[in-house]
Amino acid sequence: MKKSYCILTLLIIALTLINACKHEIPQSAPGSPTPVPGGTNEVCFQNQILPLFQSNCAKSGCHDAASQQDGYVFDSYANIIKKGILPGNATNSEVYEVLFETGNKKMPQPPNPDLTTEQKSLIGRWINEGAKNTVNCGSVCDTTKFKYGADISLIIGTYCLGCHSGTAPSGGINMSTYSGVFTVANNGRLVNAVSHAPGYSAMPKNAAKLSSCQITQITKWVNAGAPNN
Repeated sequence: MKKSYCILTLLIIALTLINACKHEIPQSAPGSPTPVPGGTNEVCFQNQILPLFQSNCAKSGCHDAASQQDGYVFDSYANIIKKGILPGNATNSEVYEVLFETGNKKMPQPPNPDLTTEQKSLIGRWINEGAKNTVNCGSVCDTTKFKYGADISLIIGTYCLGCHSGTAPSGGINMSTYSGVFTVANNGRLVNAVSHAPGYSAMPKNAAKLSSCQITQITKWVNAGAPNN
């Protein structure tokens, strides 16, 4: 009996020492930027989600810092995540639900254009993945690729259509069709706006400047004659 007691005591001491040597893995504070290596399948907030909110929602009279309709501001991660988003649960996140509503509950409100099915799906996927502040996600941009269908239209859809489409496009510039994009490409406004050239309104509005790679893609496409390829 005494021998069994000694063995039990030694086991308890051993387990105590093992646990004392364990170190907790540091966890990122909620909302802290989370770098994501290139090649990941995870949605990138910085490159894929933030531009959609800034272009389609953070506009004057809607959800910019000045207007704050219904208490929502969609100009940064901290503000976007503050209200109406349940990380891991897109279905019960109001910010996601209103994308599918009708009438006064629908967002974006007419005459602003509706988000595409792909854009809605991307936002839902981001929320379900935890609505993380993923940044430095690696770049899939390639300056040797600048076809309209595969490259340029994707940039336009992400950064421009929130303002420049619908029944009342900003500045009367509708970029929802190839012909509309060709017009601003041909007259020089597109390249000068995204390059933030003096004398031109810097685009995208209320958002960060496009990456140098994206600007190069657009410039090469325009210089090639802005083909519908």
